[in-house]
Amino acid sequence: MAPYAATPPRPEFWAALDAAQQSALRAAGRPRRYPVKAPLVYQGDEGDHVIIIERGWAKVTSSTEDGHDVVLAVRGPGDLLAESAVLGGRTRSATVTALSPIRALVVPAARFTGFLDDHPDVWMLVTGTFVQRLDDSDRRLKAHVTSRGTQRLAMLLAELAERSVHYAPPAPDGSIEIGPPLSQEELGSWMDASRETVARALTGLRREGLIRTGWRKITVMDLPGLREFAKDND
Repeated sequence: MAPYAATPPRPEFWAALDAAQQSALRAAGRPRRYPVKAPLVYQGDEGDHVIIIERGWAKVTSSTEDGHDVVLAVRGPGDLLAESAVLGGRTRSATVTALSPIRALVVPAARFTGFLDDHPDVWMLVTGTFVQRLDDSDRRLKAHVTSRGTQRLAMLLAELAERSVHYAPPAPDGSIEIGPPLSQEELGSWMDASRETVARALTGLRREGLIRTGWRKITVMDLPGLREFAKDND
């Protein structure tokens, strides 16, 4: 397989803070653990706190008018959650649910805004979080219009692998296990495709030797090859 070529990581919110800022934020919050499937926040709730994931993975979902839950994103170690409701003074726009056991730092809204007042340069990090998430959403929307299902899944898995490798090193053979334990239904919801489309796409990527799969487990065998596959429009 092609050797894994590391890409410069995009620092998550927590990693982008300096030691003094991290210490101040820890002092303002309290640690909390969430078991698998536990909600971290509910869509429609008041924004009275923010959450920083220290360990584990969560999915962000939004309920449609007909009662279906749509996967919007996955959040992991270092990510800031629920900040838009706190800073925008509105209710939560989505539900966040633990995909794996989570250890987090919960900071009340007033203490978080006080922290930002004391550390005004952190506002840029929060703004950067907004912009990055908008860019991610826009990129996936464009991919939905221009790419077939297998390509969209390849792009999504490549992005998840590139993020996962920052928290768990590749195996000796260079393969990368994707951190978030997503089901085929969840992957399909995220990329706006049916479970059957995801199953066929996974079969095609396995046939190409790009991935290996198990129950809620996907291992990327050739990340550069997966990226190239996602770009190929032929």
